[in-house]
Amino acid sequence: MTTTRTPAASKTRAPRGSARAALIAAAHATVRRQGYAATSVDEICAVAGVTKGAFFHHFESKEALGVAAAEGWTERARPMFELAPHNRLGDPLDRLLGHIDFRLAMLDGPTEDYTCFVGTMVQEAYATSDRIRAACEASINAYCEALAPDIQAAIDLYGVPDDVTAIGLAQHVQSVLQGAFVLAKTTNDPAIARGTVTHLKRYVRMLFGRD
Repeated sequence: MTTTRTPAASKTRAPRGSARAALIAAAHATVRRQGYAATSVDEICAVAGVTKGAFFHHFESKEALGVAAAEGWTERARPMFELAPHNRLGDPLDRLLGHIDFRLAMLDGPTEDYTCFVGTMVQEAYATSDRIRAACEASINAYCEALAPDIQAAIDLYGVPDDVTAIGLAQHVQSVLQGAFVLAKTTNDPAIARGTVTHLKRYVRMLFGRD
């Protein structure tokens, strides 16, 4: 994910036609920094530089914005992952390890710059908003499904234990990343997250017999 710092509240309105995108970007920034429950509609409007009337023109509620922001998070991340240099490597295991290195390199700076918007939001809202839970599930599943083809190609080439599946390993990668973000929040330091993702890389190398 790209680094996104929470901007100061704008004193001018967003250009006409950009209000919806500005509100989604503001939600990404503020929720990553302080959580879904602690983020108000008024604050999102201030960060986005739009009026509250503009907010309700585009979204019927904060929940509706949360759903749209989860969908927007997937679209925001997709080109970054698809265009990463490791995708040009010929060996599928090298591409998978390159992806893990790519995620490892992101773990730097303030916590809100590298943690996951949907992972942060679903931890708070999964029991109170099924719409948000489902939108976050779809976003997380989209990540796993995008990673699975390279994993399957590596399985076909190198072989793994019979109970290992491509989607299962992709979900494990996602689980480690989300857990790493939580650990980083407990220390307010990305070092512990980098250590966890480094262990993930070691596990994948051993799983495929790459010493």
